[in-house]
Amino acid sequence: MITMNELYRKTLLTIAGNRRVERLTIKYGQSLARRFIASEHLNGALAEVQKLNEIGIMATLDHLGEGIKELDQATVYRDEYLRLIEGISKAKVKSNVSLKPTQMGLALDPEACYQNIRAVAREAKYHRNFVRIDMEDSPYTEATLRMVKRLHQAGLTNVGTVVQAYLFRTEQDVLDCIQNHISLRLVKGAYKEDASIAYQNAKDVRHQFERIIQLHLDQDVYTAIASHDDRIIQFTKRYAEEHGISKEKFEFQMLYGLRMQEQERLAAEGYRVRCYVPYGTMWYPYYTRRLAEKPGNLMLVLKNMVR
Repeated sequence: MITMNELYRKTLLTIAGNRRVERLTIKYGQSLARRFIASEHLNGALAEVQKLNEIGIMATLDHLGEGIKELDQATVYRDEYLRLIEGISKAKVKSNVSLKPTQMGLALDPEACYQNIRAVAREAKYHRNFVRIDMEDSPYTEATLRMVKRLHQAGLTNVGTVVQAYLFRTEQDVLDCIQNHISLRLVKGAYKEDASIAYQNAKDVRHQFERIIQLHLDQDVYTAIASHDDRIIQFTKRYAEEHGISKEKFEFQMLYGLRMQEQERLAAEGYRVRCYVPYGTMWYPYYTRRLAEKPGNLMLVLKNMVR
């Protein structure tokens, strides 16, 4: 049986996909999106990361953009990531980078996408940094995993990716990535997926999430758990303590603008915490997924509108 939260999420993602809604939101909603976006510019984003570092929180920087329509746009994104990696190095902040394969051209030309990401990964390796290739919706799952394996085979082992707990295939993907020494971020999943390939019930997704966290920790590989769900956080803390797993073996990841006090509290408890810090002007898809995660996020935005 579908819950109210699940109905809310599906409804909001459907509404957000309407072109008229998108145009109106971009025109009038930019100030409201700032809760979740660190800055429109690189220097502003680096300054926010510095503030996070000062309270014990690491970061992963994401230059917003996805689903490009022209391959030339991918070159622009690639070059911005090259500047970003150099900027992290110069600023001496504790941050790696996250990028989306469709912003590098995956939907238009998979080989060009690979070459763009390869250039970013090489620059990151030179600066002793790490690249996380975000996982998008299901049409790109297999291609993304194949590309990460290819990058590893080319010697760029400073590249990892993401698996989404709501997909039926995920447990096998986790095992495969562990075998291939591919670093993973574990998430629930934020896209609208069909019932033929993904769990639709929040309880089922949570149970799958707990299974893959346990599987990852049991294999003694570094584990990144990205969630704002207290049940997931407490499960991880409890499982690690009961099995003698050091706090150095895993990290919690959360999003910029959400549960910032909780992030600070976890860091103060000695846990490794990394904040996903997006910046840039192409904020609409990211913003709508944040609103869709739970009604409370939308309520925060509506309160700001009233003010």
